[in-house]
Amino acid sequence: MSKLASLPAEILVHIAKTANVPMKGLVATIELLDSDATVPFIARYRKEATGNLDETQIRAIEEKLLYFRELQDRKETILSSIQEQGKLTAELKARIEATLEKSELEDLYLPYKPKRRTKATIAREKGLEPLALYLWEQQPGDEPLEALAARFVDAEKGVANVEEALEGARHIVAETISEDAAIRKLLRQAMFDEGVIAAHKVEGAADEEEKFKMYYDYREPVKSIPSHRMLAIRRGETEKVLYFLIELDPARAVGLIRSRMHKQPGDWTPQLDLAAEDAWKRLLNASIQGEVRLERKQSADAEAIQVFRENLQNLLLAPPAGPLAVLGVDPGLRTGCKLAVVDETGKFLAHDVIYPNAPRNDAAGSARTMKALIEKHGVKAIAIGNGTASRETDAFVRDFLKREGLFGVFHVTVNESGASIYSASEIARQEFPDLDLTVRGAISIARRLQDPLAELVKIDPKSIGVGQYQHDVDQRQLQRSLETVIESCVNRVGVDLNTASWTLLRYVAGINERTARNVVEFRNQNGRFRSRAQLSAVSGIGPKTFEQAAGFLRIRGGDNPLDMTAVHPESYPVVEQIAARLGLGVEELIRRPEALEKIDKSSIAAGTYTLNDILEELRKPGRDPRDKFVAPSFKEGVTEISDLQPGMVLEGVVTNVTKFGAFVDVGVHQDGLVHISELSTRYVKDPAEVVKVGQIVKAQVLSADPKTKRIALSMKALAAGGQQPRKPQPKPQPTMEDKLAALATRWKVR
Repeated sequence: MSKLASLPAEILVHIAKTANVPMKGLVATIELLDSDATVPFIARYRKEATGNLDETQIRAIEEKLLYFRELQDRKETILSSIQEQGKLTAELKARIEATLEKSELEDLYLPYKPKRRTKATIAREKGLEPLALYLWEQQPGDEPLEALAARFVDAEKGVANVEEALEGARHIVAETISEDAAIRKLLRQAMFDEGVIAAHKVEGAADEEEKFKMYYDYREPVKSIPSHRMLAIRRGETEKVLYFLIELDPARAVGLIRSRMHKQPGDWTPQLDLAAEDAWKRLLNASIQGEVRLERKQSADAEAIQVFRENLQNLLLAPPAGPLAVLGVDPGLRTGCKLAVVDETGKFLAHDVIYPNAPRNDAAGSARTMKALIEKHGVKAIAIGNGTASRETDAFVRDFLKREGLFGVFHVTVNESGASIYSASEIARQEFPDLDLTVRGAISIARRLQDPLAELVKIDPKSIGVGQYQHDVDQRQLQRSLETVIESCVNRVGVDLNTASWTLLRYVAGINERTARNVVEFRNQNGRFRSRAQLSAVSGIGPKTFEQAAGFLRIRGGDNPLDMTAVHPESYPVVEQIAARLGLGVEELIRRPEALEKIDKSSIAAGTYTLNDILEELRKPGRDPRDKFVAPSFKEGVTEISDLQPGMVLEGVVTNVTKFGAFVDVGVHQDGLVHISELSTRYVKDPAEVVKVGQIVKAQVLSADPKTKRIALSMKALAAGGQQPRKPQPKPQPTMEDKLAALATRWKVR
């Protein structure tokens, strides 16, 4: 049986509906995934089969497929367990097979799970189960309840009187209630819809910086609390500063239990009411709280991870400055600024150290050193890391270039997050075994300007600094998610087979780390690749790997001009057919893309989606999908927070986007926050609708406090067609969102 055939039709229908994809495309996608096809390959080169599903849809299918296959495996385990107990009925089996949720499946299994000795277990050992069954079924008997209960009084079994008999029966009923799948589902929903997150400070806990002050006595509905506040409260709990509960009115909870439990009134009613109260207080409250806490954590994790994914994608796809010689500067004060020069291909050429800042203030000597490096190596750009002393160093470089008349050299501040992590990594040691860590950092900064994607893939994405509470979320889920983002970006841009490092090649569809290293080793031993076909000679690259990877690898100046394009080798005959119809050779066709306007599509033997992609690629062969590089221009004379004045308009670079706003580097030591309410004149639900990491924006200063290092900015003030900046308004009383912004800034949620 194929893996696809093992999935029930109901699950396929459910996936198609929730993922909003046609059944034919869903089935084709699952079959491709099961044949070890990668998501980038399916999205780019199997559009005819899937019906043009995009990468996001295919990823969603992949995730749902994993979920439901795990669910199916768990169902089989549970059915087997209940069958072995001799308790599997046709009705129970049907309910288990029909469920589409893991939580509901576990609820159905709960009564049959091996459990520790409970009050209900003890009551059963005392022979009180028939009495409990009488209460539960609520069917009148031949004698009143008290008389029936008296029959179960047995001193030898530990039942001294009628009340003890009824109490034991209630324990059994309470456990039955707590294991009822319908009741648990009802209470879970009620706690989600009506429950309140109640956070409090742990008595005597130390919180010297008062990071969690706003949560010392805090309440917010479960259903509406945003992810960043949920994660902040959980962080406070982890640091033992806070504790939190999820509160649901006990009367409401017990009322819901009664509504599902009572069938008709009788002398059993008071006993059932007591059992319902006991079930909620002793068994269900903590259990349901735990489930809702977990659901809220998973939801908050998913949202935080999605924010990180979007920011990382924008950072990886930031416009590259391209192949030009760059001088990288890792700025510093006492230890000086480390310099490193790389050529157009990123090859390391030279390094040095200058001391233009305090305490040495050797501007003259620094200028001589820098000028010599620029002239000797033909430097066209200077990349300055945005760490300590970056603004002072930027001011020095700006003055130096102006004074020397080097107008053909531009300078730009580069986000250096993670550069120190790279410098000490095994990858950096392999690349530059004889260089100091700080020099490696300067090289990384220079290369980030040339091609952010190629350099950032060498660093653990969690260290790049564009996440929101990334250390508080599920780390395995985060890692998997970020890996897919990197894979997506690398394959969208394409990789030069003759210059790419193994760290970049390992993210190409179908290629793993071992194969990537083999590619580089083959290149080192045999010289540059002349064609994609040569890949088959590399150890570890068989027909399947070649199929997955070839279209994403580029060879410039090779034997076949199509090897520099995104056209897959399997489609080369289609291009040859197009060229023949136009009376041209393939190479001439690539030089004269305007000729494609004359082609009769109906005469070409290829699917519609495939043909359109090929034609689009031939119009701009080997094009880079990233935007054109534009260097930001920081305001002259603004290097410190104290230089900022309310009403001042600045240009800056978005460094991070969170659910409550965007952080912007405006040329001083601390990034400013554009709160979500200040992003646009229209209502903004998600800041990602308006801005993205790496975007150059203009913003007006609302306030700047050097003491707290808080900068409040507004884009809304400048949004209405370039109107004059609004006048500074009197400072309002801090709102909850203001406090959140301050909290995020203090934590450096970057």
